[in-house]
Amino acid sequence: QAVPAGSHVRLNLQTGDREAKLPDSENRQSDVAEERRRKRLGKVDVDSNSFTSQELKKALAKMKESEKAERKVSAVFLNQCTVRKKFRPIEQLKEEFEKLNVKMETDYEIMVKLISKFNSSASTLDEKVAALYDLEYYVHQV
Repeated sequence: QAVPAGSHVRLNLQTGDREAKLPDSENRQSDVAEERRRKRLGKVDVDSNSFTSQELKKALAKMKESEKAERKVSAVFLNQCTVRKKFRPIEQLKEEFEKLNVKMETDYEIMVKLISKFNSSASTLDEKVAALYDLEYYVHQV
């Protein structure tokens, strides 16, 4: 059973019982100082012979939280590494396509061309309508 911190605990060898005694009044000053120190530190006192169930539950919860956080960090790192292995950066892809004489354009670049085609006075009505339909497709994706 949990006993107050600073109590004197002993095992009675004749009866086999554990006995707890509150500190004497003359030692009370040092026990009060010890209690203040424990409150100030705010951690479980590992020098104690016994812990309350609440202290143990809090310590276990902190251990579980830190373990979960470590697992999440390692899982995210592993996920990023596997994604990087599967895909290449767009700059690298553009360079490779240029070597093959294939021009790769992003959606943004295509949309800018369609808008300029629509705003151009040299474009015919059919070209403007086609540009609007194409632009609608790209805007819908965004």
